[in-house]
Amino acid sequence: MNTRDLRTNAGLASALRPSVQRLSRRLRQMRPAELDLNSNQISAMGVLYNNGDLLMGELAAHEKVKPPSMTRIVNGLEARGYVARQADPRDKRQCVVSITAAGREVILADRRRRETWLAQRIAELSPEEREILRQAVPILEKVNHA
Repeated sequence: MNTRDLRTNAGLASALRPSVQRLSRRLRQMRPAELDLNSNQISAMGVLYNNGDLLMGELAAHEKVKPPSMTRIVNGLEARGYVARQADPRDKRQCVVSITAAGREVILADRRRRETWLAQRIAELSPEEREILRQAVPILEKVNHA
């Protein structure tokens, strides 16, 4: 890509998109096949790990999926023992979803595996490149939460 292209928002977006997608794909590939969980299931467990117990609708909203889709995701996780459901004490028509100890272990092992791989790649960079990445983290977070 021509450096001048990076000076425009469209050019920067065009260069950044495939790089971010490849990195995301590489990190997903770090998940062992025998785990037999898809990205939606891992993501939902991560939300529960980070936020604590949530109503099914709140979990769906966090994940930006419709409640019936979240019900399918939670059903699969519950069958594996990674999440548990219970009736909401304030409204018995709703259920609260929580991550189990087994689910926490899966999430932590998954994060360790991916972070170890990424830390190794970062260690191969120059100190200047690592500093640029440090500065990019809050910027990428800002873009991601827009």
